[in-house]
Amino acid sequence: MALNKLRKIDRDSVGITMPKDDMRIEGLLDEDGEIDGDYHMHIRHVDDGQWSLELVEEIEA
Repeated sequence: MALNKLRKIDRDSVGITMPKDDMRIEGLLDEDGEIDGDYHMHIRHVDDGQWSLELVEEIEA
């Protein structure tokens, strides 16, 4: 099981590192390993110690 570090981003938020290989598989990175576009994720608390992460394809205005 791979472990990903929880990091403080600013006063009101934290982030979790995501493996680039997984992001490449999803087509979210370009050939240089840079984020290729503007993406949003929906993070949902499921249960104690469990969250789900879902790529949001379109954001409605």
